[in-house]
Amino acid sequence: MEKFGLIGYPLGHSYSKKFFTEKFEKLGLTNHKYDLFEMEYLKEFPAMWLNNDLHGVNVTIPHKEHVMGFLDYLDSSAQKVGAVNLVKREQGKLKGYNTDYLSFKETLDAWLPHKNLSALILGSGGASKAVQVGLDELDIDCDVVSRKKTSGDYTYLNLKKDPEIIGANQLIINATPMGTYPEVDDRPDIPYDQLTNKHFLYDLVYNPEETQFMKSGLAQGATVKNGIEMLHLQADKSWDIWYKQ
Repeated sequence: MEKFGLIGYPLGHSYSKKFFTEKFEKLGLTNHKYDLFEMEYLKEFPAMWLNNDLHGVNVTIPHKEHVMGFLDYLDSSAQKVGAVNLVKREQGKLKGYNTDYLSFKETLDAWLPHKNLSALILGSGGASKAVQVGLDELDIDCDVVSRKKTSGDYTYLNLKKDPEIIGANQLIINATPMGTYPEVDDRPDIPYDQLTNKHFLYDLVYNPEETQFMKSGLAQGATVKNGIEMLHLQADKSWDIWYKQ
């Protein structure tokens, strides 16, 4: 049996097991299995690899940055981003990759009607780092919004005190888990009344398909997008690395 999976905490919202189980069925890979490995702390990570059937795992919140300390090598994609969302066992060693940033970049590039704008990234974790690299490669200027002043360019309080910040940034990306199932009533704390029909809101959250962040943008006439396409694309890229390389 060739085994793959997802590590993170919590994982009740994840579609990854369903996606890969269906993929294996379509490919006729009856000896392949994908599991969810819910772990709050990475101290459990090394013991996973005592199972020689485990070939690779996806990595999600909150471990995308800290998992790097448990790996033997980093692919150039992971080095560029400073975060890992995919681990592959290669000749007995663990190598980290980042398929998030390319998937975000490709989906954003196809969605935006033009690139003549600036962006705000909500959140400063591993997902935010992938978004920053994707925006940089598309030549889109961006600033990071964080709860702590030391973690980003702005705090959420800055956005409330200075309405010109929202007006000057027509692309806003939610790279936090806020609004993810089951906390579906949550949304990032930004001044939504400053949004207009010239704004584009991209939520990396995919469950639910329409988050409160997106709904609040739609109410102001903004164009919105969720993270399901990005999820599927990064999952396909994960499989290419695990299976084809």
